[in-house]
Amino acid sequence: MRSVQGLGARLPWLVKHVPLLISLAVFYLYGFLWLLKPRRVGSMRDVYELFYIDFLALKPEHVEVVKLSDTELVTISRNPCPVLRLAQALRMDTRYVCKLVSESVCRYVLKRIDSALVFERDYNYIRPYSEGCLERIYRPQT
Repeated sequence: MRSVQGLGARLPWLVKHVPLLISLAVFYLYGFLWLLKPRRVGSMRDVYELFYIDFLALKPEHVEVVKLSDTELVTISRNPCPVLRLAQALRMDTRYVCKLVSESVCRYVLKRIDSALVFERDYNYIRPYSEGCLERIYRPQT
């Protein structure tokens, strides 16, 4: 009887997390398949083109480049975001959903492109709490 009650208490959590886990698996699969073709970058401009435009399939008008240097790329994305829509449909905080579904895949893809790249997302500047999503990709100084 206890296990049935425990399952009943966890059912709402499961119902919300099954779509998240499926989304995570699909996004990882997409990233894995996309990486089957070897991809390398030389500059941070290459990172912008390859990661945002090619991999994430964002339109240039949806990605504001805040900073672009030899070692750092800072962007604000304002694209129609499927992760944002998923979070809103499940009535979950986008900071949680984005971290779970998107961040690990983005790091995975960037590390395969260039193992020195570091990906950070500013969860204080993310939709719907801000007008866009602020991200930073950089190569640490050695």
